[in-house]
Amino acid sequence: MQTVLIVIHLMIVLALVGIVLIQRSEGGGLGIGGGSGFMSARGAANALTRTTGILAAAFFITSLALGILARYSDSPTDILDRIPSQTQGTGSGVLDQLGGTAAPATVPSETPAADAAAEIPGTSGSDVPSGQ
Repeated sequence: MQTVLIVIHLMIVLALVGIVLIQRSEGGGLGIGGGSGFMSARGAANALTRTTGILAAAFFITSLALGILARYSDSPTDILDRIPSQTQGTGSGVLDQLGGTAAPATVPSETPAADAAAEIPGTSGSDVPSGQ
């Protein structure tokens, strides 16, 4: 029942969007609009206004019906109830389940000059000039 109502609701939504987009603009919006319609101005306005009202009422009714069906269904569910509960700090979160390897932790050295000297072959940390 709920699936049928959702399909009807989506068809009403698409029809409502189409009808609203077909309607003639009454100006104001960025100075564009107006133009010529596919029907006479007076006849199109009456038919499109009436159709918009009918579709809006149908949208309202199907929205209420879907809400009532969801509330009073056999097993009302919440999307948050579907998430498996885990304790904090167990290390089994979403990112831990991806299976990547952790990067090794690097500890910054206290003397940047010693690191620079260690990268140059044939030098030691004491051979680095002090910069004076």
